[in-house]
Amino acid sequence: MADILKHIAAHKAAILRATPRLALPSRPMTRKFSQALAASPTGIITEFKRRSPSKGEIHPCALPEEVIPAYESAGATCCSVLTDTPYFGGSLSDLAVARSVTTLPLLRKDFVIAETQIAEAALAGADAVLLIAALLERTRVEELTAAAHEAGLEVLFEIHSERELERFTESVDMIGVNNRDLTTFHTDPTLSEKVADALPENIVKVAESGLTSFEEVRRLRSLGYRGFLIGETFMRAASPGVALRVFLDGKTL
Repeated sequence: MADILKHIAAHKAAILRATPRLALPSRPMTRKFSQALAASPTGIITEFKRRSPSKGEIHPCALPEEVIPAYESAGATCCSVLTDTPYFGGSLSDLAVARSVTTLPLLRKDFVIAETQIAEAALAGADAVLLIAALLERTRVEELTAAAHEAGLEVLFEIHSERELERFTESVDMIGVNNRDLTTFHTDPTLSEKVADALPENIVKVAESGLTSFEEVRRLRSLGYRGFLIGETFMRAASPGVALRVFLDGKTL
């Protein structure tokens, strides 16, 4: 299979070359994504997405103004909003709508490779952005993290293997372990457990993808994780908010 990350990076780079550079807004952080996770007894990061490259259509007609308030009401701690259009069917408009209907801290989840995207995220109301280790050299992670902080945003730095910790920089605010390999789409729900001891101390840790029961959340919390990003498990339900409420009741979906 072709390396999807390289393809996406090239696609994004072409778009960004044709996009006027946005000035980075400078503002204080008004919401703390990492602090919300650290203080929460559950740490559930719900996700708004309509489709994915690996699973195809998930909830193609979903509307952020319906789904995200229901997530908040059901007990979500934070919410991730997919803004990539070609692969996930999202948009910056989804993020802006989300900001207008919830007080939850919001993550712009996209393939961020340029300061322009950070400025977009801030202007649309995000509180944090995702930086994927597989897409960026360590120096670039540092540069984009500095830009995010200037714009009042936090950074979730995402790895898919212990080897990618080489690109970690202490300036990021959170570290995420994605259990799904983005080149093969294979999901290993135990990856977060396997790399837990190798993760830096004194940083908010997030487990991502493949979580289907609250028992898994309990086990990962015991290993030091404080955030749990869950998308498809909820978004495949007719009512994602109801699915979250059942999940938090300790029932396996």
